[in-house]
Amino acid sequence: MSTPSNNHDETTAEIDTETEAGFLEDVSAADHPSTLRITARSSEAHKQDAIERAERWEAGEEVPRVINFQNPSDLRALLTDRRVELLQSVMSETAGSIRQLADRVDRDVKSVHDDLQVLADYDIVSFEQDGRAKRPFVPYEQIEVSLEISTPEPGDDTAAV
Repeated sequence: MSTPSNNHDETTAEIDTETEAGFLEDVSAADHPSTLRITARSSEAHKQDAIERAERWEAGEEVPRVINFQNPSDLRALLTDRRVELLQSVMSETAGSIRQLADRVDRDVKSVHDDLQVLADYDIVSFEQDGRAKRPFVPYEQIEVSLEISTPEPGDDTAAV
């Protein structure tokens, strides 16, 4: 799997309409929505969902941050068992550093760092500088993962998936 650039490679993961519009720009950790939703849905379904979330946001509701993959294998490549284990560990107990997290999950520091960096590239994990150490944290209370499998509509761009 190729990791996205800072502007997210849209062939790998679609960026929400509201993110492109900038309403999540410069959001601090405390200001992140409580939920991150990672999905694998058709482009059309994702766009419709983004419009609905934007309308709810404009009405003052909190809406989840969404990362969508058109290809389910890209979602599976991102959320490996080891990365999910890191997310669970970071969300359940604060890690003072990447090294401390690596010790907790009994993995080498380099592989934990690399996995955290991939998750950070998708804004799933963030870091706080704590002296010389980088403290990983997840700025969401929960992460929902959704994989849609449905019969393609005629002309649907995911028919070959």
